[in-house]
Amino acid sequence: MAAVAAVVVGTCITVAVAARPTEQFSAPTASPSTAVSIPVRPGPFRALTADQVASLPEARYDAVIPGLIRYASTNTTALTRSATLTKDVALYGAAQKSAVAHLSATNFLGDPTTVVPVRTDGAWTLVLTPARQQLPSSTNGDAAAQTAAWVRTDALTAGEALPSRVVVSVSEQTLSIVTGKDVATYQVGVGTKTTPTPTGVTGYLQARYLDPKQGQSVHPIELTSLHSAAKDEPFGGSDGGLIGVHFNTTSSGAVSHGCIRLTAEAITAVNRLPLGTPITITK
Repeated sequence: MAAVAAVVVGTCITVAVAARPTEQFSAPTASPSTAVSIPVRPGPFRALTADQVASLPEARYDAVIPGLIRYASTNTTALTRSATLTKDVALYGAAQKSAVAHLSATNFLGDPTTVVPVRTDGAWTLVLTPARQQLPSSTNGDAAAQTAAWVRTDALTAGEALPSRVVVSVSEQTLSIVTGKDVATYQVGVGTKTTPTPTGVTGYLQARYLDPKQGQSVHPIELTSLHSAAKDEPFGGSDGGLIGVHFNTTSSGAVSHGCIRLTAEAITAVNRLPLGTPITITK
């Protein structure tokens, strides 16, 4: 379910290369990045040059960046507005002491990259990021499904307000769109026991696109920032284990490689939400 040459969801979505079965959202082959960082110099903060930023590994949806921060929260109270980037920016680790990756101002579709600020601490803002921190195979199947990193606050441009949140219950196999006191709930398909949908975590809707090669020419694929925590490549491809929210005629039961399968009515409702909308997956 990718766009013209983009890879999107390893777990069920694919990006562009050769046509594959419907449940594969893929992207360029992901490989663990060698730990690379640029220390922050003592004294007043000095921004990295464009060349220094470019030298850092890119935190794409299919990348593995060891220096990112594991994010495992289901609290969406602070996730009230999305943001975009003024330019390619450096991402900093937990102690804000070194730049560990960079995030491009545009995503694999050529659209502005959407990020979601978690909190701002003066000149620094913690944002949710689209890359992995570790592969499940290196953590006994307990990798972070979502990551975060610090960026300089002045590198962000305020985006859309996020009045709604999406909540998926794996045990009940439901997806709910919560807007204030209004709740719309739909039955959905979730991951199998061997390729489970990650739980106890919040990510966000980072991109949406049509991909006829993945059987999605009517209902756009919703690509989240979440990844499989249990399998490197649940589908067996090379899409980075991404978790997608997408239409499928089989949209109930434990039937997917980790993605959330929706009916036409449900995916239409999700498609009305702004990019950046938080998605929480519970047990």
